[in-house]
Amino acid sequence: MIPGSRPRALDRARVPVIVGVGQITDTTTPPHRARSPLQLMVDAARAAGVDAGPGSALLEAVDSLVVVRMFSDSTPRFKSPHGKLVNPPWSVAQRIGAVNGDTPRELVYTPGGGNMPQVALNRACERIAQGESTVALLTGAEALRTELAARRTGVNLDWQEDAPTAPEEWGGHRWGWSEHEAAHKMQVAINMYPLFEQAIRGALGRSLEKHQHAMGRLFARFAAVARDNPLATRRQGYSAEEIATPSETNPITGFPYTKLMTASVYVDQSAAVIVCSAAKADELGVADSRRVCLHGCAQGDDHWYVTQRWNLHSSPAIRVVVRKTFDMAEKTLADVAAFDLYSCFPSAVEIACQEIGLDDDDPRDLTVTGGLPYFGGPGNNYVMHSIAAMVERMRRQPGAFGLVTANGNYVTKHAAGLYSTTPLKREWVREAPAALQRELDTLPKAPFTETPEGAGTIESYTVVHSKTGPELGIVVGRLVENGVRFVANTPRDVALFADLQARDALGRPGQVRQEDGRNVFVPE
Repeated sequence: MIPGSRPRALDRARVPVIVGVGQITDTTTPPHRARSPLQLMVDAARAAGVDAGPGSALLEAVDSLVVVRMFSDSTPRFKSPHGKLVNPPWSVAQRIGAVNGDTPRELVYTPGGGNMPQVALNRACERIAQGESTVALLTGAEALRTELAARRTGVNLDWQEDAPTAPEEWGGHRWGWSEHEAAHKMQVAINMYPLFEQAIRGALGRSLEKHQHAMGRLFARFAAVARDNPLATRRQGYSAEEIATPSETNPITGFPYTKLMTASVYVDQSAAVIVCSAAKADELGVADSRRVCLHGCAQGDDHWYVTQRWNLHSSPAIRVVVRKTFDMAEKTLADVAAFDLYSCFPSAVEIACQEIGLDDDDPRDLTVTGGLPYFGGPGNNYVMHSIAAMVERMRRQPGAFGLVTANGNYVTKHAAGLYSTTPLKREWVREAPAALQRELDTLPKAPFTETPEGAGTIESYTVVHSKTGPELGIVVGRLVENGVRFVANTPRDVALFADLQARDALGRPGQVRQEDGRNVFVPE
């Protein structure tokens, strides 16, 4: 700016503002009367319209409609027996009245990943800032509670709906694990995240017992927020001891995690966010008190496969993404009044705290919902609830700033957003995600072999549990000879499983060999 000149007035048609949010949680309706994922999304969208004020007028003006990919379309484990929506955003558009002329011009069904709600909002704000959109609706839903109840009671549901066209999809589908990782049963979250947890414990130098209590204390803070949130699905306000202690009602899911440390996916929940230009908000009479701005945002991925990462206890991408978010907003960590840190498991929170620079006992709220184990973990769409709850929190604290972080796959895909009712004072411009990703892709990778042989030590490990007890050991190890990483399973030995859970196995030596197409590690 030239000294003495006045700041140029912002073009309000290119200033993005979040004006409406809606959330639905259903914990009681029996399956024969429960809402489908489509109806949950429609109800959340209508609630967001009412929240903004103009209601149907705002929904009818939607020109971009983005639906976060449902779990049933993300992973074979959750494929629905009740049919599918051929074009979810088209189906939502039909029911909310956003079908006038060429509106909405954009119908998007995102890739999978818990990062996608924040990624979608980052993009929606950018499109408004570039004059490509005026009103965007983002939504998503899961009805896995109903699906599970229907399966148990023999109820058949019809969730199928055809459409004249397929939705636009960003990029393409890519599994979050390698074939080699999958061969060693590392393709599910409950088997992968405990490996991060043990590595974190090792980096901190904690004993098994001390770290178990620390995880309980951390997640008790989340449970306390859920207790006071009427939209949460587990509102008991569990204590640290209840969370950390295995029991008949709180069994080990993947050592060292208990059920109460694990995202609760069998929920019926939906959320929607409406973002529009300030000019459109002015035109429709949206009150200033309803408007919240995304002041900063960024997104980027760590090395795609876990076995490629330099270590298992950090995330360079989270560190850089949050720093870029603060830089865009011209704010610092000290300016943040509240957080919603992605919380599928304790390790996700612990790594985020480490990379952001937060102490586990920071007095500020680490969640505004209660987190995925207690609020609920509706598939890829949890962060839409984070955003909605943060918008509501910022409205109650005008001028304050709140940070939302999002995590997809296995501490792989990251996004962040900084929110406030404070109006934007400059044009909304973010750094191109591709530029940030190029920076992250240059980071070193760990040396790795798929065909290890000989002496090794344990870098991290977990014992996988089923309903009947421990059934599989997974080891990430390093060869003694050259430090090259490998993955392996342990022999199926109940006594060995018990020993791995009773005594710290980090650094324990042993021998690794190949058997029937997979690696087997036998600890000493």
